Formats: sequence, C-alpha cells, structure tokens
Amino acid sequence: MGPIALFDKSFLQSLSVDESVWFDRFFLPNICPMFYVETLADLGKQKSKKGTPEAEVAIIADKFPEMGGRPCVHHKELCIGNLMGNPLPMNGRIPVAGGRPVKSGKGVGYVYDQSPEAEAFSRWSNHDFLELERRFARAWRSSLEILDLKELAGPFAALGITGKTCKSLSDAKAIANAIVNSRKKPYDQMKLVAVFLDIPQQLIPSIIQRWHISGFQPLSQYAPYAAYVLQIEIFFQVALAASLISTDRASNRQDIAYLYYLPFCSVFVSGDKLHRKTAPLFTRVDQSFVWGPELKSSLKDINSFYSALPEETKERGVMSFAGYPPTETDNLVAQLWDQHVGAEWRENPTISPPRGETKGNSKLIEHLKGTTEAPTLDMSELEELPSEPESVSFQYKIRKRKGSWYQIDKNMKNSNQDD
Repeated sequence: MGPIALFDKSFLQSLSVDESVWFDRFFLPNICPMFYVETLADLGKQKSKKGTPEAEVAIIADKFPEMGGRPCVHHKELCIGNLMGNPLPMNGRIPVAGGRPVKSGKGVGYVYDQSPEAEAFSRWSNHDFLELERRFARAWRSSLEILDLKELAGPFAALGITGKTCKSLSDAKAIANAIVNSRKKPYDQMKLVAVFLDIPQQLIPSIIQRWHISGFQPLSQYAPYAAYVLQIEIFFQVALAASLISTDRASNRQDIAYLYYLPFCSVFVSGDKLHRKTAPLFTRVDQSFVWGPELKSSLKDINSFYSALPEETKERGVMSFAGYPPTETDNLVAQLWDQHVGAEWRENPTISPPRGETKGNSKLIEHLKGTTEAPTLDMSELEELPSEPESVSFQYKIRKRKGSWYQIDKNMKNSNQDD
C-alpha cells in the first residue's frame, strides 16, 4: 500500500487513462467530497467546443481510482462529531463511513461495501446520469455564479483587515490561528463556529455544555479538527479581505475546501495555483504537497517503463507484477514512497513472479470471502462495537482492463462480463 494521497479534480483531469492506472496502483487515493461535487458540477456546464458536459464528466470518471480509493466522510459531519466529543485522528488516516459489523473468526470485523461514490463514477463513465444528479449540478453551478467573494470578505474588511495590516498569507494564517486558539469570549467563539461551520442550531446547547465541562479549553484542544476547519475558513476570509486571494474567481471558494481534508493524507497532489500557495501553510512536517504536473510526468515515465515488459507479463495484470514502484527509474513516485512508506520497500523485487494458488492464499481467500459475505450483525448481538476489530475488508469493483492495461489477470473469469 502506497502513501495516502489527497488529489483534486485538476490533477486527475490532467492524467491520461494509463497514467491514472499507476496513480491508483502506487497510492491510496483519498476521494474527498469536493472532488465528487466538482466533477458532478461539470454536468451543469454549457456545451462547448470540447464536447457535451456529459462527455467531459465521463472522461474524468473513466480515470476514477478503482483498486484502492476510499471516500472520506464530509468535513461537516466530522466537525459536528468532533464538537460532540468524538475523537478524530488527524495523522493521515482516511475517515470512512458505512462499515457494517460482521462475525469474523472469533471476533468482530467490519466490511465496507463498494461506496456510492464509486458506483456513481462507474455509471458516469458510461454516460449514465440520474436526474437528481443533473439537478444538483445545475444548482451548484448556479450558486457559484451568484457567489460574491467580496461580500464574503466584508466582515473582516470592516475590522480593518487590508493589504497593509495583513501583508502575506502567513500573516493571514497567524490571524486565524490567534482567533481559534484564544481563550477569551468562548461564547463569541462558538458563534463563529456555528456560522462558519454551519452547525445546526439545535446542537449548539449540547456542544457548549460539553465545552463548559472541559473548562472552555482552547478550541484546538477541545475539538482539534473543528478548530482546524475553522482556521482554514477564517484564513480564507482574511486573505480575501487583504486581497491576498482574488475575489474575482468564485471557484476559489470550492478550491479552498480541499484543504479541509489535508489531515487525512500523507500527500496532497494538485495542479491548482491556489493550492500551491496555500496548502504548504497547513501541511504537517510529515506531509508533502506535490505539484500535479510533476507527478503526472513521473507517472508517464512509469507507464513507459512497464510498457516495455513482455506481453505475457502484462497480461497477468498490474496488481500481479507491479507491487512497488520501479527502482530502475528513481522518479518522484519512488521518492514519495521512501518518504512516506519507508525505504524498506526497495528490498523487494520490482516484478513479482506469477502468483500460484498456494495453500496459504486459498485459506486467505476463503476467509475473506466468508467475512465479506457474512450477514450484518444486529446491534443486540453486540455488547459494544470493538475499537480494534479483528479484520477490516473493503470491497471494490475493478474493470479487468482500463486503458492499455489489464488491472487483473486477463484470464480471470468475471460473472458479469467478459472484459
């Protein structure tokens, strides 16, 4: 498993289908809600010289990660849970919803069926769109057209935030950090939380009560993730007021939202200039911001390297022979593996031998099949949900062939289709 990679639409859109296979193979993509929304919103575009909106969305959907991508829970849900006292790791792991408890061996396991997002992208690649999706796309694009970023920046401009009082994006971050970490006027601070994070009014009393019991800790201690998202939002509005981020480009509103999901990755890859300027301000020391065109170039080199393999090797599928990035070309992908996985992976061969049906593999396959097909446990059967389940299984539907590549063995039977 490679580094967990958050990516934006501009990056995936820039890849060829073949390059997208290698991104999917050598990274664990964090599919954040903004990518889903941005892609769907393209349905609301007008027909252009490039083709119909449906065709543009289908092109992006054809590159959607299939071998290991995981959809991240929406930041609003995560913020509310965090404010209500639920801890949330911010160390690079992806918060995933929808797991169902099943009997696994002597304990309890979780099975994550194919996500609705993955099913939607599969439909979209075939130009199959629901009317509800089309209505959503039209509404989203309409909201962007009427969004006035100058109005959004108004409150901070009224407080005296200008290009003279806030001269850099680092200054904007410092202002946001000071507001979020202040222990003064906690009730006013909670008003900011409620407004900026769109917290339902009926939940505010319970949140304040819990916060009061904690002694009104700094928000960054009481609810670290909610504080982080609030910091991003204040930073954005301060930067708008100081003319450090343009108020003329409404799409900056949705682009900045990708930063909400930075805590849940090791690598953030984007071809967006706003991300290039702002993301490094919020990354942890163990994270990397990667410029999209540079990673695309590395994936192109990897594609060329594997294209030279014998046909009989390629027909076994990339999941069989490409367990690790090729060491023969010391490119950016290998460097990111060194940094975020550890250099130990280099001790393994680049191309694995054909995988036989060994006794060990058979037992593992049998166990996984038994777990994924097990009925969901009723809550009455459990005293409590385990914090450390015996197993966690994710189910994916993978096309046998994607672009020029067999992702799985060419001769593997598929009950639904031949290819």
